[in-house]
Amino acid sequence: MDHGTRQDSGGLQRQVMDSAERQPFDLAERGTFGYHRKQVDQFMARARVAYEGGGDLRAADIRHISFDAVQGGYQADQVDDVLDRLEDALARSERQRRIEAEGEESWLARVDASIEVLRGRLDRPDGERFRRPARGRDASYDRAGVDALCHRLSARFDQRPGNAGVDDLTAADLRRVVFAPGSGTDGYDEAQVDAYLDAAIDVLTVLD
Repeated sequence: MDHGTRQDSGGLQRQVMDSAERQPFDLAERGTFGYHRKQVDQFMARARVAYEGGGDLRAADIRHISFDAVQGGYQADQVDDVLDRLEDALARSERQRRIEAEGEESWLARVDASIEVLRGRLDRPDGERFRRPARGRDASYDRAGVDALCHRLSARFDQRPGNAGVDDLTAADLRRVVFAPGSGTDGYDEAQVDAYLDAAIDVLTVLD
């Protein structure tokens, strides 16, 4: 999905504001599924309050929101795009508040500490980064696919200004990643991988 406008906070604000007052998204084509319109409208009204600095909605909350799939609902890709940019906007706002409260040096030290925690798992050998599922019927991801992403994430954390050619992995990339299912107990435990990626998204959101 194109996130070329993700830094356009003014455009994002207009979309969030409009979403609480009128139909902001196109409807799914006849016979296809989209997001439940009332659920989306209610969440966008809450998002509007958060964008204006009120309420208790946080960037991390947006990542876990889900809507029922119904015929005649809003087009999912349009809703997802706004939610991604809303998460980025709220994360930047939260980052600024932390810097103002803690000081930039202290905040950077906190980010570095988070990266070092994540690196502990990235530095493990391929095939050994996450636990295996206890039972063959438990949900798991293909190890090779997860390990390949871990290499990209490690390169992203190594990135320095002017280091041309480094894979510029973003939080948006992690939100959209899809792994092939693992085979029995040979894959990585899905819940553990998902929790790790959530933590990595939190870090990349403030670095992007």
